[in-house]
Amino acid sequence: KFEPVIGLEIHAQLKTNTKLFCSCPIQFGAPPNTLVCPVCLGLPGALPVLNKKAVEFAVKVAIALNMKVNNVSFFARKNYFYPDLPKGYQITQYKVPLAEDGYLEIISDGGKKRIGIERLVLEEDAGKMIHDAVGINEKSLIDFNRSGVPLVEIVTKPDISSPEEASEFFALLRNILIYLGVNDGNMEEGNLRCDANISLKELGKNVLGTRTEIKNLNSFKFLKSALKYEIERQKKKILEGERISLETRTFNPSTGETVLMRSKEEAHDYRYFPEPDLPPLYISEEFVEKIKSEIPELPNAKIERYIKEFGLGIDQAKTLVQTKELADYFEEVAKRTSMPKKSANWILGDVMKYLNEKNIDIKSYPVSPSSLSELIIEVEMGRIPRNIGRDYLQIMAEKRKELKEIVTEEGKRILDENSLKSLIYDVIKENQKPLEDWIKGKTQVFGFFMGEVMKRSKGMVDANIVKKLVKEILDELSNSRRD
Repeated sequence: KFEPVIGLEIHAQLKTNTKLFCSCPIQFGAPPNTLVCPVCLGLPGALPVLNKKAVEFAVKVAIALNMKVNNVSFFARKNYFYPDLPKGYQITQYKVPLAEDGYLEIISDGGKKRIGIERLVLEEDAGKMIHDAVGINEKSLIDFNRSGVPLVEIVTKPDISSPEEASEFFALLRNILIYLGVNDGNMEEGNLRCDANISLKELGKNVLGTRTEIKNLNSFKFLKSALKYEIERQKKKILEGERISLETRTFNPSTGETVLMRSKEEAHDYRYFPEPDLPPLYISEEFVEKIKSEIPELPNAKIERYIKEFGLGIDQAKTLVQTKELADYFEEVAKRTSMPKKSANWILGDVMKYLNEKNIDIKSYPVSPSSLSELIIEVEMGRIPRNIGRDYLQIMAEKRKELKEIVTEEGKRILDENSLKSLIYDVIKENQKPLEDWIKGKTQVFGFFMGEVMKRSKGMVDANIVKKLVKEILDELSNSRRD
């Protein structure tokens, strides 16, 4: 009877060296309250000065999200009281934000779906509260190091229809921010945070239900779980004849439930008014074009290229573009081997398995693209058996050795075709009864010959080549006996 209507608000810290309105450095994990000054502490008489690099980064994000960058935008004061906001207001944007009206397409087996983006706002972050609830000395501490760090707030239109779509969108947006070099995508450190707005509407009707907001979802799993729970909670209340309240909730990962925080504020509650200490922000078309020229190939473009040019499946392509470094690694290997599909299989198989086992990313992988390429070529050309090649790759990673060095040390070389044929003839000669069975049409003995050859070769052969040669030789001997 119902379908969810979901919109996301994503806050991404910009990776500038200094804060948005002062010259205090940005450093995660610095001792509390050591990266502060009168401006970010909101002391009387301190005046903000806008960080140009933050504007560049925000414009870069807007362009990547297909947004219209406003030539003139305005800063505003958002007034509210909270201990981590020393000024009593946040400098943000309201009526005319930096950018508006964009979209991002999520790609799946079912095709593309366009998610609209309503606005992108450049604003400052608040401080961070640390709650110490040990024993009788229960207290809350405030670290203002984060106060004044530049943020972009990205607000989607309510175009998302499921928790899975929400998670997919958030993951893609995170990937784009990392590709652009404007955000680390580190949700554990709080430099990328997501709030979700959700309501239910009756199928086939356009009347939206009352929405609730779920705050501070800092993982794809939590986002999906929180939305699934909230859908069921709202559905249950509606079916029982209860009203949905306009409220802000938080997600408890331990119970998998959303919990009421407070009633939801409306825009007028914040008493927005123009920031008197900052002039309008003017952005020229020339500036936008300059930033546009600096944007790299983004994940969706890579996915489409990998599918079209390399013949990869959509899931393969999406995995390979998860990080720019992994995509670059794959492209280098594909270029060196001229075998993009096989290169993708090796990377998505053995390489990814190693990365997951060691809990590292491709930047820390000890096997260079050139070394992996050399191994792939040797295996795919039939000079090294696949199973041995996989073992060699493990040794290359564990012992930081090159392929030639390992081959020399291991003393294992693939049998050439003449040696392999000789071995097959020997196996058949010593097993006349299975040969007679083959001649009589009992094809199940083929597996016996395959097994014997593989055993005697100690795995130093390619199974596909063995299969081909055993079949040829058995047919040859069978025909000669009949003649």
